[in-house]
Amino acid sequence: MSNVLKLDKQEEIRALGRLGWSLRRIEEATGVRRETVSRYLGWAGIVVRRPRGRTLADSKAASEATADSAGSPGPGSKPASVATTDLERPRRADAARRGSECEDYRELITAALEAGRNAKSIWQELVDRHGFPHHYESVKRFVRKLRGSAVRLAHPTISTAPAEEAQVDYGEGPMVRQPATGKYRRTRLFALTLGWSRKSVWLLTWRSSSRIWCELHAEAFRRLGGAPRTIVLDNLKEGVLAADIYDPTLNPLYRDFLAHHGVTALPARVLHPDRKGKVESAIGFAQKTPLRGKRYETFEAAVSELDHWTARWADTRIHGTTKRQVAAMFAEEQPLLLPLPATPFRFYEHSTRTVHLDGCIEVAAAYYGAPPGWIGREVVVQWDELHVRLLDPSTGVLLREHLRQPRGWRHVAPQDQSARTPSGTLRLLARACSAGRAIGLVCDDIHARMGEAGVRRILGVLALVKKEGARAVEDACQAALEVRCLDYRFVKKWLERHPKAPLELRQIDPLIRELSEYRERVAQLSTSASSTTPIP
Repeated sequence: MSNVLKLDKQEEIRALGRLGWSLRRIEEATGVRRETVSRYLGWAGIVVRRPRGRTLADSKAASEATADSAGSPGPGSKPASVATTDLERPRRADAARRGSECEDYRELITAALEAGRNAKSIWQELVDRHGFPHHYESVKRFVRKLRGSAVRLAHPTISTAPAEEAQVDYGEGPMVRQPATGKYRRTRLFALTLGWSRKSVWLLTWRSSSRIWCELHAEAFRRLGGAPRTIVLDNLKEGVLAADIYDPTLNPLYRDFLAHHGVTALPARVLHPDRKGKVESAIGFAQKTPLRGKRYETFEAAVSELDHWTARWADTRIHGTTKRQVAAMFAEEQPLLLPLPATPFRFYEHSTRTVHLDGCIEVAAAYYGAPPGWIGREVVVQWDELHVRLLDPSTGVLLREHLRQPRGWRHVAPQDQSARTPSGTLRLLARACSAGRAIGLVCDDIHARMGEAGVRRILGVLALVKKEGARAVEDACQAALEVRCLDYRFVKKWLERHPKAPLELRQIDPLIRELSEYRERVAQLSTSASSTTPIP
């Protein structure tokens, strides 16, 4: 009884046979005897050419015929030209009678070709859904007859060490029905491909942002069980803010995310897509094979089919460049990946803020103090569920870190409270006094009770003066003084409950003329138009 080779070794032999390698060359590359190689190639229907134009099947038949003639053949012996093995006889006879094993599936294959799918995806679907018993080469030959063959162009290959590099990119995903609208919407396909083993992780998303971009990386690292040392990416805004071959500016969130995992970003040069050709090939492979021409009713169904195809076909294939199984190479590469950090990365939002006159910046209707001397200047603000951080925009140095506060709260560190009234606040109080006596008293009281925290309320009172008029706000502030409720909200509510009376124009107003005067003037103008005599 002969030994049975492992699946990866069988796939390697079949892949080399399709490339036209000789039996001797395959034996030297795989370490498997030529007799065993020829047997597996014969089972797969792969024809190996001999030097003198004879095929492996012809040589085998000739040798069997010679052996028979050396014995005592009977009168009914078959000639050597029709001698076949027991495994090949029914298959080849049936193929010769029908023309091809794919004739029964012609309509399915033709429809798939019209949808833009390739031979590999068609064969995989026939195996998964229709129990197709034949090899991929049968479908490949049948498809080639239907649409013809195309010549492949050679592309340069960049070799990397195991766990050294991964490439990431976006591509167009399948159409999926959106639950909210009931309409089909195009998804985005994210791919991360390891440079050595060609192991790829494909993920789907509805939209993209800097946070979603990082979350997709985190999920890919989780599935791989580690992280590569370098990430090669395109200059998309989720990862790169300013493209520069020598000193690119990374998105702060993406930069901190990679630093948390110990990974270095390497943006590709603009208009040089060949630097990340491995991930682009992976995206095209997924688009053409499992996703082309398909629509899904739910997002979960699309994700499930993509994961099934990855485990069933993408990971078990023999890669055309490495000539090895992807899963086997990844098993060697996976232990060399960087271990994932013990604590997950804490995602945050970031923006720029201008420090207000009260020395604070605003985040979600809460106010946080900045260091002295930053009033009127911009700072970078990072915030998450627990903390709010203020950073110097030029150096990235941490200026202040505050605990997250609810809406309406104000938090200023004791060292940031000014010992004297800032000049900007003094100018606001002077404006309030010039607008009206009661207005000035209310604003002075707000500043005396709240300090710099009351600057925003003083600005609110001055905004009411500009909107409603000084007289109306003066009356409101006088009412606030009478009831001893010296606050911006009281003044605003009082104005809402006592609106100004609209201006009425009456006929007795001296600025408005009687209509009879306008009639007389119109008559004079018409008379002067008919004559040349000017009106005095």
